Amino acid sequence: MSNPPRIFARFTLRDLELKNRIVMSPMAMYISDEGEVNDFHRLHYHKIAMGGASLVMVEQTAVHREGRITNGCLGLWHDGHLAGMKKLVEGIKDNGARAGIQISHGGRKASAQRAWQGNGPLTEEDIARGEKPWQPEGPSDFPFAEGWPTPRQMSLDDIARLRRQFSDTARRAIEAGFDLIEIHMAHGYLLQSFLTPLANHRTDQYGGSLENRMRLPLEIAQDLRALMPEGMPLLARISCTDWMEGGWTMEDSIVLARELKARGLDLVDCSSGGNLVRGATNSSLARGPGYQVPFADQIRREVEIPTMAVGMIHTGAQAEAVLAEGKADLVAIGRRILYDPFWTLHAAQELGHDLDFGNWPKPYGWWLEKWASSIRSEGNTV
Repeated sequence: MSNPPRIFARFTLRDLELKNRIVMSPMAMYISDEGEVNDFHRLHYHKIAMGGASLVMVEQTAVHREGRITNGCLGLWHDGHLAGMKKLVEGIKDNGARAGIQISHGGRKASAQRAWQGNGPLTEEDIARGEKPWQPEGPSDFPFAEGWPTPRQMSLDDIARLRRQFSDTARRAIEAGFDLIEIHMAHGYLLQSFLTPLANHRTDQYGGSLENRMRLPLEIAQDLRALMPEGMPLLARISCTDWMEGGWTMEDSIVLARELKARGLDLVDCSSGGNLVRGATNSSLARGPGYQVPFADQIRREVEIPTMAVGMIHTGAQAEAVLAEGKADLVAIGRRILYDPFWTLHAAQELGHDLDFGNWPKPYGWWLEKWASSIRSEGNTV
């Protein structure tokens, strides 16, 4: 009997075993009210779990009310959010997947429009419609772009408070039943803006040298590792490059990954961009299929830490090649899994695996196997 495709091999991080190598990438839905989970979130995430992904990553979740990107972002900044999150996690697990959460602070990109309303700074029309503005905060009083609000430069007390907020949010995530936690250090949000010299103009111990600019993200990683159960994995999503002259580079990311590994990080989620005004993962690069895979490959080889590849990975064959060639340990699927929530199960068929629908939810698989048998009996292919 031949071995199954690599994307359907099991994978273990600490005490967490994943049934395959496909992850739903965290993607903000911008449809919450005061950070609360609602019916849309439950239907959305439970459907992806039903569709076969081994790990469902809940979208970036704010550690503080003013750390939201928009008024519609999820939050876990107070205990009142726990009931909704627990129900969300239970449904993900009941539908066959493991549950992860990405925790974040929007930094100087906070107080923005929901994506489909423009993805820019709030306007008078947005405010008249009921969107509530607030002053964002950042490493420096340097706005994200022209026309965006000027952030308040964080004091040392603010930084200490932020560390507590990340830790408190992580404790709630553990209580909610999540299987792993990912720290968002990418895409121009607060922790990435401390890392990049494009946003960090500080002259104290949190600015200037690479060592100083890494200090806060590393402190937060160390804080979380100290409070998390020993068997619970800790991940970080990073922007491996800003794609901009004078910005964060791949060489910087290698150094950061080594330092994160030394503090107990288990996997690096390798993205890029975020410091241009064209969306969360914007870059000046013409993007193509698998354009970020080399980042996961290089960090995996040079730092000897597991990595996750993400970005324009469209087909099962493409994901299989990434894994079979040893360029990453996991593959995160984003927009394609929104387009096709059953992407993982369809990839299995594409690769000649599970042709009898045995991995599908039993109420579906029973019907679909009969449907497929009837088609094959007529000499046709499914």
